[in-house]
Amino acid sequence: MNPAVLYPLQPDHPELVAPLAALVRRSGARRLWMCQSFQAETHQTLAYLAGAGHTVPVGTSVTLLPLRHPYEAALQARSLALLTGEPVVAGFGIGNPGFVAGLTGRTYDSPRTAVRDYLRSVRALLDGEPVATSGPYHHLHGTLPELPHAPRVEVGAGVLRPGMARTAGEVADVAVTWMTPPAYVAGTLRPALQEGAAVAGRPRAPRLATSVHVVVDRPGRDVRGMALAATAGHVATPHYAAMLRAAGLDLDPHDPAGTVDALLRNRVLVAGSPEEIAGTLDEYRCAGVDEVLLNPTGVLLGEGVHAAVADLEEIIGSCRSFLPDSQQEAASAGPPERPGG
Repeated sequence: MNPAVLYPLQPDHPELVAPLAALVRRSGARRLWMCQSFQAETHQTLAYLAGAGHTVPVGTSVTLLPLRHPYEAALQARSLALLTGEPVVAGFGIGNPGFVAGLTGRTYDSPRTAVRDYLRSVRALLDGEPVATSGPYHHLHGTLPELPHAPRVEVGAGVLRPGMARTAGEVADVAVTWMTPPAYVAGTLRPALQEGAAVAGRPRAPRLATSVHVVVDRPGRDVRGMALAATAGHVATPHYAAMLRAAGLDLDPHDPAGTVDALLRNRVLVAGSPEEIAGTLDEYRCAGVDEVLLNPTGVLLGEGVHAAVADLEEIIGSCRSFLPDSQQEAASAGPPERPGG
């Protein structure tokens, strides 16, 4: 498993993300992912990094549907592919109902329909197909100018529970998950993705990309404190808490230490030596995850970006031991040199 890396915070300047982009380039990590940012906007940050020489594969996990029309979303994603010269994953998600209502005037009556229609339009536009739709959530009659030399853009959907997984199975290239334990991926999400693909008559289910919190256990480091800082916000959010409870975790809002224990025990957050972390991450591969996003939130918050990069670099190196020999050699060599770089 050759992991990707995730910058999980909202930067106020692209240079805060540059050390992770440089890590991807020199280590041969699979991709640089960013989340939705309301400070330095995600697409503009990744475009800035490409202009600064960090031409690496990128992904968005996830940008929010209400912020842009599907035509604009397809244009932004393809622009990143053109600027980087590398494949792009354009991941999309709903956002919370209050945010949706604040931008559109009402909540989505059917979030699954909103995602299905949106991703179908974006995928068709990226494929050079004309789109003519007047659904409940967007109106679109148009095409994107054809650019046959642009690198591939995969369209992704944020997935936490089986209903949205079935929808992603119908229309997405990638299902992007956060804090989903390996057993839950294997037993709940993967079958739902396959079910959705079968209903839509697709030959295969979307591939799975899963964000996993990681902390290297170093002398003097408060691993549990970092774990709590990294996950408290999501665990307190109703839809994440519901997913984790459905996955069998015993979460008590009045017992943060017990919650951290449950997250560590169920591999939602992985801590230990780089070798131990790499071995645990292989459980995600066995569960059907195609791309692990190494998420260093706790270390970023506690010790800063350079400490996070050091953790990620050691974990990436340890993950190579799980690759076939030919892939180990390719990963060790890093990406090929690009003109001018």
